[in-house]
Amino acid sequence: MSLIRQIWLLILGTILLSCAGSVLVSVWTARNSLETQLSVKNNDNAQSLALSLSHQGQDAAMLGIAISAQFDTGHYQSIILRAPDGATLYSRVADGVRIPAPVWFVRSVPIQPTAGLGQVLNGWAQIGTLEVVSQSAYAYAGLWAACVRITLWTFAIGVLAATIGHLAVRRLRRQLDEVVEQADALTQRRFVRVKEPRTPELRRVAQAMNQMVTRINQIFAEQAEQVDQLRVQASCDPLTGVSHRRHFLASFESHLAREDASASTQLVLVRVRRLADVNRALGHQRTDQLLRTLARALSQPGVDGGGPSCHGRLNGSDFAVVYPHANERDDPAVALLDRLRVCLTDTPGVAVVVSSVGCRAGGAVPELLTRADMGLADAEVRGDFAYVANGLEPAPLQGGEDTWRRALQATLLAARVQLMQFPVSDRYGSVVHMECPLRLQLEDDGAYEPAARWLPFALRTGMSCDVDMAAVALAVTAITADGKPRGVNLSPQSLVHPQFLPRLRERVAAAGPAARHLWVEVDESALERHPDALIELCRQLRPHGVHLGLEHAGDRLSSIGLLLEPGLDYVKLASSWASGVRHDAARRAWLRSSVAMLHGVGLKVFVEGVREVEDLPELWACGVDGVTGPAVK
Repeated sequence: MSLIRQIWLLILGTILLSCAGSVLVSVWTARNSLETQLSVKNNDNAQSLALSLSHQGQDAAMLGIAISAQFDTGHYQSIILRAPDGATLYSRVADGVRIPAPVWFVRSVPIQPTAGLGQVLNGWAQIGTLEVVSQSAYAYAGLWAACVRITLWTFAIGVLAATIGHLAVRRLRRQLDEVVEQADALTQRRFVRVKEPRTPELRRVAQAMNQMVTRINQIFAEQAEQVDQLRVQASCDPLTGVSHRRHFLASFESHLAREDASASTQLVLVRVRRLADVNRALGHQRTDQLLRTLARALSQPGVDGGGPSCHGRLNGSDFAVVYPHANERDDPAVALLDRLRVCLTDTPGVAVVVSSVGCRAGGAVPELLTRADMGLADAEVRGDFAYVANGLEPAPLQGGEDTWRRALQATLLAARVQLMQFPVSDRYGSVVHMECPLRLQLEDDGAYEPAARWLPFALRTGMSCDVDMAAVALAVTAITADGKPRGVNLSPQSLVHPQFLPRLRERVAAAGPAARHLWVEVDESALERHPDALIELCRQLRPHGVHLGLEHAGDRLSSIGLLLEPGLDYVKLASSWASGVRHDAARRAWLRSSVAMLHGVGLKVFVEGVREVEDLPELWACGVDGVTGPAVK
């Protein structure tokens, strides 16, 4: 039985007991008072009538007339004159009188006044003893009416007391519910703070739990800082802060292997010309500062406002940048070259050359680098600030955005959509859930295309939320059919659409128990680009039992503390952090620390895109909960 119910039973029991006791005491007190009054009245009437009869002498007829006259003019139950030997000389007894009160009440509250006695004398000789009993029916009527009034007033007071108790309990329950909700949130790995209630006992509990949440957040922040330092050591060039060669190549390979990898990816190489001469002319410190300035310029957004998916330093003079959406018309390498030219305005004699090569999903990284290096050699021949482009895709959206919007709408309307299924398995080979990327059949009888083919156009035409809703609907339908857990990906852009989250919540709510087998994940970039929308997604879907996570994670784990309050369930680390982990002690140290940090706040950790079976033992040793990719059978 809940505490609130116990309090209510205690309050109601106290009110009922108090009301019943008050009525009983009041009625019994009134009964005793009436009984006493009737006894006094009987005695007074008996004395008065006995004195009157003493003046009549011993004439029996006159005594009878006087007694009858008194009986007829008053309210008596009986008047009896008895001789000294106990014999009845004269008697008048009233017929049965209807008592205006319930029979049960008369039996339960009997009024039995003492009979009044008076001596009838003739001089000094005793004629007899007079016994007078007044009628008690009217006393019952008054007592019953008083009982009804007392009961009604007591009931009204009881209702008032219950109302006051209800208000007090509701106020207490509100405070208690906040504490209970905080405790429930902690069991669900959501570390929330609550306003401290006014009730001293609950205040102490809330203070203790708030302090615990604060301490957990502090510990997580400290661990996140340490993990971020390990990330920098494992992945970044110590001079410029961008990715070093090994991590850049792993990130580039991971990007090309993703299901949603853009079909118009561009690899851009930047080379600082004559770096050794520049170092001798400017000095070591100025040259280092120059390289750091160039590295910062690499991370700035391209022509369409989107930043690079990864960038790094390949060697002393060469840098690389990967732009996920590039084409002949909107070439981000041109804008990058202009930024670098501006950066080097104040340093005469320093120049760069740039080359780019178009990439497709699944492309071979060594071949792409070779082609880009050849472009750099060609650019160096042309001179300072030269640019050589190789194999860029033609301008997208042939026919315009309206053409692509109509094509996507027709595809969704005709339900030419399907989910692929790739297992996420734990160390024992059990399937945790199926990873289900969406594919669309853009043309009748055509092939089902991966996201790399249509996602850029869905984003540009604002239809990513419709595509994501189709993926969720397919997953829910499949879960309802076979009960197997499935995971779908949501675009960060969909989260900020004003109608997406209400539609998603409604669809998930309609799924019923199937929603508990749905895994929803969003790209880690949403932590930086749309943190509020990501928090709202957690708050909307967690009550329905949906599993929520981040995919392609690793670079921004230090920001995941934002989601400790609304709550996540899992994190999928990008394949760039797992590729070749058996050969890289620094990466293993980062992975081990990251897994420990995430496990510390109750999150499961998976690794996506694992290609080599030889890496699996190291991943299990680092504590990951599951993996996906070609290495998983």
